[in-house]
Amino acid sequence: MIVCSCNVISDHAVRTACANSSPRTTGQVYGCLGCSAQCGRCARSIRKIMDEALAGAGCPAGCAACPSQRSPER
Repeated sequence: MIVCSCNVISDHAVRTACANSSPRTTGQVYGCLGCSAQCGRCARSIRKIMDEALAGAGCPAGCAACPSQRSPER
């Protein structure tokens, strides 16, 4: 599924970038994929995919990058 229409980035590409490079921010994901944010509408979707990828990779409990350890976005 395409999650970023400006850069034509798929969810699969985001998951691959997370698995290969372990980016910590959406900006780093864009960089791993050779582009940059344009309109920014996809940032939340990319963050959600990143969180799922971290959880699926067995992120250790208590890790500051874990979705369960971060405060909710407002």
